[in-house]
Amino acid sequence: TVLFAVQLYMDFSGCCDIALGAARILGYDLIENFQSPFEARTFNDFWRRWHISMTSWFRDYVYFSLGGSRCAPWRHYLNIVIVFVCSGLWHGAAWNFVLWGLLYAVLLTAEKLFLLRGLQKLHVLNHVYVLLFVTLGFVLFDASSVQDAAQSIRAMFGGGGLPLVSAESLYELHSCTVLLLLAVAGATPLAKSLCAAVQRSRAGKTALAVLEPVGLTALLAVCTAFLVDGSFNPFLYFRF
Repeated sequence: TVLFAVQLYMDFSGCCDIALGAARILGYDLIENFQSPFEARTFNDFWRRWHISMTSWFRDYVYFSLGGSRCAPWRHYLNIVIVFVCSGLWHGAAWNFVLWGLLYAVLLTAEKLFLLRGLQKLHVLNHVYVLLFVTLGFVLFDASSVQDAAQSIRAMFGGGGLPLVSAESLYELHSCTVLLLLAVAGATPLAKSLCAAVQRSRAGKTALAVLEPVGLTALLAVCTAFLVDGSFNPFLYFRF
């Protein structure tokens, strides 16, 4: 489930980065669509970072049109529910997408009612809380039906009769450790921060000017080798 969340983010955010680069070559500056969403500490913060173009569209054309927060409290919370149900249906006409939208509507409403003040004081647990529910939400997002999602979530918490650790799970974890660590690093602004730090000196800027194209070319070769060696790899987000 964690790897699916990372895969979905990398697939979609990477596609958007390619679009941003291609547009810039043609002279257009497009907005960033993802801004390190897995670093969010609240769900309000998460939706400012994840799929920004979609979030902005629903905010401007649905949420504000319904009155936004400038109405009675009950109507304000109803507006949030309507927006996220629409967001779920935008990804697919199925009950699991509706429940995925409702999950975020409930969490955002709870934050506005009573959770936000407490979360701001929990500098580590608030991050864990967001990642936990994002990961569980993606189980709904990926499932073919509500029943499949319920079965997966039940199994994740020990209700499926599966052992916590098995030889197969240890083998998979060992095989994917390097890839997982790279994915975790790639989901943060670590590389960007390191480049910015190196560029502060003249020698670092010169070295980076040489190493950056070499590194990107090597990375392209590695990615191409993985694609050639693997099976059919369609763009994951096309499913939604």
